Amino acid sequence: MTLLIPMEVLLIEDNHDHAQLISIALKDSTILINMNVVEDGVEAMAFLLKQDKYALAPRPDLVLLDLDLPKKDGWSVLTEIKTNVNLRRIPVVILATSPSEEDMIKAYDLAASSYIIKPVNFEQWMEIMQVIKNFWFLTVKLPPK
Repeated sequence: MTLLIPMEVLLIEDNHDHAQLISIALKDSTILINMNVVEDGVEAMAFLLKQDKYALAPRPDLVLLDLDLPKKDGWSVLTEIKTNVNLRRIPVVILATSPSEEDMIKAYDLAASSYIIKPVNFEQWMEIMQVIKNFWFLTVKLPPK
């Protein structure tokens, strides 16, 4: 089964290598994905709020959020998304380097949809992205835009 309507993904990631791995891993012939990448929290919120150069930005079906970002950290971005009446229904998947239980609990307390530890090798990236694709785009019923 091929999904003909592209799924919109916003990747908020300042590490170019991680962004490239995620882009490669999300390419799939059965799920069309339009991925936008921003590198800091200020740019992420401009994208989500359709400000300035992002006035025509698509509303994401899913946000993949790194927590360690320049200008505005991922915690602030997550808080802003989940307290904004127009954004709070967008699922936010945290991609974290920290296995800290404290960070995980904080993310869920701030209404993150899931908390995933970034893998260390290419094969693990591919496996995790496959799970994300299958779950968020084939299994879950996402809210209307």
